[in-house]
Amino acid sequence: MINNKKIALVTGGAGFIGSHMVDLLLSKNYQVRVVDNLSGGHKKNLKHCIKNKNLHFKKIDICKLKKNDNFFKNVDYVFHFAGIGDIVPSIEKPADYMKNNVQGTIRVLEASRYAKVKKLVYAASASCYGKTKRLTDEKYRISIEHPYALSKYLGEQSVMHWHKVYGLPVNSIRIFNAYGPRVRTTGAYGAVIGVFFKQKIKRKPLTIVGDGRQSRDFVYVTDVAKAFFAASKSKYNGKIYNVGTGKPQTVNYLAKLIGSKKIFIPDRPGEPKCSCANISKIKRELKWKPLIKFDQGIYIMLRQIDKWKDAPLWTPQKIKKATKVWFSYLSKK
Repeated sequence: MINNKKIALVTGGAGFIGSHMVDLLLSKNYQVRVVDNLSGGHKKNLKHCIKNKNLHFKKIDICKLKKNDNFFKNVDYVFHFAGIGDIVPSIEKPADYMKNNVQGTIRVLEASRYAKVKKLVYAASASCYGKTKRLTDEKYRISIEHPYALSKYLGEQSVMHWHKVYGLPVNSIRIFNAYGPRVRTTGAYGAVIGVFFKQKIKRKPLTIVGDGRQSRDFVYVTDVAKAFFAASKSKYNGKIYNVGTGKPQTVNYLAKLIGSKKIFIPDRPGEPKCSCANISKIKRELKWKPLIKFDQGIYIMLRQIDKWKDAPLWTPQKIKKATKVWFSYLSKK
């Protein structure tokens, strides 16, 4: 009997967004192959579907991929999430970010090109826009503030170059502030929601950077996965799309939803006062729009707050120590 299932490969599929991408693809009856070195992701993110006969996992570092890697054979679609994130570590170890997020991406591109995939969709970052102050569309000027943003943008440029030179079908998604279940809870100081949840569990005040009036375009992770799927099925190639909501929320409002006392810590250089995605292009071309409202998404996560019990507890003192390098290099001279 001939198996006519489409085959999708997800790099970083044991990570936060990648694991939700796996869920979506399995729900659509795809055969799914996951590539992950488990340095940032966790196989437990796939525990609920690990016995699914349509799921196949391979532990490998993308920087070691061969262009003829057999795991890419007969793959129709590649969703490339693998890489390393967070601002602070990128300032401390920029070479690691260039290796993983740029050279690793090139390895994935070559394996995809060799396998003649139908489409590769790249997980880019809205951090390439820098210190934005207003609604941001895909033509907004690029302003790189730190090595993480540089590495993700160079990865995106590589993706577009492989499309231009080699004809590899690609699209790129610039993700704003993705949040939701399975958001990373370990490692470097980073995502605000995970930080706040652990502080709430321990009945510690929420550490508000600056005055808390800065806003972020939070977009729920299942909506992000649906945007990537739409980009893979699109007739368009070589396109860049913002994925957000266009409705930014302040950090103070987030703290109100979580419901704990607050403490204010120094504002940080290199961060935008407002991130707000203009999503008219993806709405128009891919017929995608976000479905989960911010309040709804936070309440879903609060019902699962025990999942953050093993997350690191960040105090003002620990945050000051962790961001010392950040202030040292990004402060205005």
